[in-house]
Amino acid sequence: MAKISKIEPSVPVIQQKKKVAAYARISMETERMSHSLSAQVSYYNDLIQKNPEWEYAGVFVDDSITGTSIVKRQGFQDMIKAADEGKIDIILTKSIQRFARNTVDLLETVRHLKDIGVEVRFEKEHINSMSGDGELMLTILASFAQEESRSISDNVKWGIRKRMQQGITNNPRGFFGYDWVDDHLVINPEEAVIVKRIFQNFLDGKSRLETEREFAAEGITTRQGYRWTDSNIRVVLTNINYTGNMLLQKEYIEDPITKKRRKNKGELPQYFVENTHEAIIDMETFQYVQDEMARRRKLGPRANKSLNLTCFSGKIKCPYCGYSYMHERRRKNGFEQEFWTCGSKKKKKVGDGCPVKGSINHKSLKKACCAVLNLDEFDDGVFLEKVDHIEVPKEYVLDIFLKDGTKQRIDAPNTGHKDCWTEEYRKRTSEKRKKKIGVKGQTVFTSKLKCPYCDCNFRIQSQKLKDGRMDYYRCAEHGENCKCRGLRRDGLEATLKDVMDLDEFSEKVFEEKVDYIVVHDIDKLDVHMRDGSMKTVRYIHPIKDKYPRSEESLREMSEKIKERWTPERRQKASEHLRKMREERGKEWGRR
Repeated sequence: MAKISKIEPSVPVIQQKKKVAAYARISMETERMSHSLSAQVSYYNDLIQKNPEWEYAGVFVDDSITGTSIVKRQGFQDMIKAADEGKIDIILTKSIQRFARNTVDLLETVRHLKDIGVEVRFEKEHINSMSGDGELMLTILASFAQEESRSISDNVKWGIRKRMQQGITNNPRGFFGYDWVDDHLVINPEEAVIVKRIFQNFLDGKSRLETEREFAAEGITTRQGYRWTDSNIRVVLTNINYTGNMLLQKEYIEDPITKKRRKNKGELPQYFVENTHEAIIDMETFQYVQDEMARRRKLGPRANKSLNLTCFSGKIKCPYCGYSYMHERRRKNGFEQEFWTCGSKKKKKVGDGCPVKGSINHKSLKKACCAVLNLDEFDDGVFLEKVDHIEVPKEYVLDIFLKDGTKQRIDAPNTGHKDCWTEEYRKRTSEKRKKKIGVKGQTVFTSKLKCPYCDCNFRIQSQKLKDGRMDYYRCAEHGENCKCRGLRRDGLEATLKDVMDLDEFSEKVFEEKVDYIVVHDIDKLDVHMRDGSMKTVRYIHPIKDKYPRSEESLREMSEKIKERWTPERRQKASEHLRKMREERGKEWGRR
């Protein structure tokens, strides 16, 4: 028997190098650390490149950014992105505090990196995220790091508040109207003029919106070059610093981890420091402005005379959203209409939206109020005197709350096109159609089809079919004695091309030869030509397309018909037909 020997491969297996990156950060909390940022970068560059088993994947850096959040750390975000793209196998960092001071952020990031096979090594704590007890140690130490950050924050706050008690400003810097020069606030003459103008406009009765528009028209901008807006102007009007005094701790940071800033509404003490700098606005004027703002705020939108307000402004409320209804104008076909719409529909985020659909027509609103107040003609003064507010519980329904404590519910339906279809508008539109001047829906048959029973023209209507839409022409009035049927456009064109001896219907030839068409009953058309002759023809009905049905579908339909066609129903139909024969007599079956 032959002897068989196995020959092992002689080519050595090449060990794949690990792609290693490092992360370094200097906190906003301290300017100097045991190692500067440049020292950390140099250290990791040498460490990674001297290791023959490692491949350099870069050092990611964040300078003077707090570790309590990863959102604003661009270097950190770039590192995570590179890891997701498979460019990093190992991440080195000095300590847990350098990586993150937020326990939740730290654990979520480390777990994500672990899931994609990226190892994180913390040198100071000697922790490897891939080890068995790595996550447990990280959780404990990260909690200490977070609490250390909170402790540092509390110490800083204590120092800030102590300085406030002594009347010392923290983080001194200028604001609009002032520059910070040699540890003092100094008036900026050019900006001070704008501050004084903002206050003077308000004292003159102008709204903030009017001031905003004035500044925009004149090209006046903020210090950063942005447009003045309502919120900017409100900040100036409410900033007591313009009186030469300072109010300290107007805001505070709620949580050192989230860094969320809140207005101080009595949660913490405030400190009023007098005569700290030169005033732009005197205290008496400033206080008058605050009182006036409070008065206008109580009046609501009625205090802003620059708005297009009516007696209904601020009076119509949505009982679900809590918003007031807003006034809007809509223009269609050259006719303007006014409506009231729930204010939530113009907001970006309002939950599931307002359950009340549709808008309220301004004229319908007036009619409803006249009915409740027993008025022949609507009167703004009477409405404001007697009505407290109006609620809209459902579409086109109003609950009118009177000042005497009573409530009345009334319908306020929209009448649609009828509101604008006045005699003047009807006449103007008719003239346009006769002259064929850009009227929507106008065709070659407009004003050509006449009804002999109603003495009016046919009107075009569009109807949806299975394979698109089709135009129909029907009598505009269609009264009780009207016998005219609707004409399909393709059938009408097929009928008229034979009258004009054409192979295909031509609108140009039709305009030249046909004056008008009288539509009779039983599909009879009298075509009056421009040469004075008249031809009577029968309208050709287009053959309707049938929907294809499968054998199974036909069988199911047959079974359903048999189930519904009961003896009782058959007897009832027979009696109905017998009665119709008796009523029509000789006319039976002619239609």
